[in-house]
Amino acid sequence: MTICGEQSNSLLKSTRRLKHWRDITLVREIAMKSKELGETDPWRERNFVLVLEDGEEAFGAITRFAEEKKLGGASLTAIGAFSSATLGFFDFGTKRYKEIPIGCQTEVLSAIGDVAVGDDGKASLHMHVVLGMEDGSTKGGHFIEGLVHPTLEIMIRESGVSFRRKKREELGIALIDL
Repeated sequence: MTICGEQSNSLLKSTRRLKHWRDITLVREIAMKSKELGETDPWRERNFVLVLEDGEEAFGAITRFAEEKKLGGASLTAIGAFSSATLGFFDFGTKRYKEIPIGCQTEVLSAIGDVAVGDDGKASLHMHVVLGMEDGSTKGGHFIEGLVHPTLEIMIRESGVSFRRKKREELGIALIDL
């Protein structure tokens, strides 16, 4: 079955093109995972405002900050602007991100992500962004890199517990492992 013009999904029974999300019937039930983080003392959680300056590369700067502050679990949001950026769309067939280069000034309309501990024991940043173009159109995807111009303001809220991001070989990506 083709979804969004490219991907096939073996979990779907039907081979007809979907006209609405309600047409999806799963072949097997997928087990959702959750973990209660516990009641945490809000005074023990650290909250940060990180402001990046003109010319800084955002993904690397946020990752370095997470490492320096020893963040093992955190959520983040950001707004600002880039003079250029690279987004990605994950291709499950090749198990690689298809890069989406954006070589012009954009507004960071929304950026959301998390920090976990990666397989290498270091901070692992995962972010998605929606970028606004001059004509009001948008581009979005997995955040790979972005050159800040003139600023990027990031709000980071540390979790009371660490998260572990583990590579899933069958998928080709690292996901939070509970």
